[in-house]
Amino acid sequence: MTQEKHAHPKIGLALSGGAARGIAHVGVLKAFAEHEIRIDCVAGTSAGSLVGGAFASGLPLSEIEAIGKRMRWRDVGRMTVSRLGVQSNARMEDYLRAHLPITRFEDLAIPFAAVATDLASGAAVVMRDEGDLPFAIRASCAIPGWYIPAIDPAGRQLLDGGLVAMIPSATARTLGCDILIAVDVNAEGATFLGPPQSVIGIILQSMLVVQKTVVAHQLHQADVVVRPRTGHIRWDELGRAEELIKAGYDAGLESIAVIRKLIAAHTSFPST
Repeated sequence: MTQEKHAHPKIGLALSGGAARGIAHVGVLKAFAEHEIRIDCVAGTSAGSLVGGAFASGLPLSEIEAIGKRMRWRDVGRMTVSRLGVQSNARMEDYLRAHLPITRFEDLAIPFAAVATDLASGAAVVMRDEGDLPFAIRASCAIPGWYIPAIDPAGRQLLDGGLVAMIPSATARTLGCDILIAVDVNAEGATFLGPPQSVIGIILQSMLVVQKTVVAHQLHQADVVVRPRTGHIRWDELGRAEELIKAGYDAGLESIAVIRKLIAAHTSFPST
């Protein structure tokens, strides 16, 4: 019996939503980069779309980390007179358009998909392959009740993808990966003391309570689940970026051995 070698398997990432906790995704990516775990495609929801889209655009991890450390809610949204929300997050789109090296899906070196929710139908809207990247990320991050919906070219009102796919495993699979790694920054739930300290915190915590059962199914579709220990940090605490990045980095390191075993299993198998 001999061992026949095959091409390196295609590795995909499904990055969960989680508002401020999404900064932990940066730490996971840092751990993967240090250990030469090559990522071939990415799907992201909400905060996961922000980190994943920036990564797929070729923005260096050091710059993504720097942005995460200095970002505050005032940098993302501004007050609006609309009846559909308290703020508009168009400011996020403008910022991304100015800072991402690539702003069109069709030009990305790493295939990427962002998930949003169609307010009218309640269906998932997957943006990929072609179109405007900053708009897609903005739509995926439009927290319902706080940010007004983002209107796409078809006239659809789009809201946060966390309403339909907090962990976009199914979408990541459609990108053609052989091994799927899901990163769930909400795995620990809420271990912090006291109630949410802002309207955004209340909305996000409510979304996650509703999503709890669905998330289990979304995680089941992954080959590996990375679970940063972020339960002690509220979803509205952007100022704790360094802690979140470290939590992601540590969780990423813990997953390296399992990922390497999966890669080995895909790159060789017995034949006669």
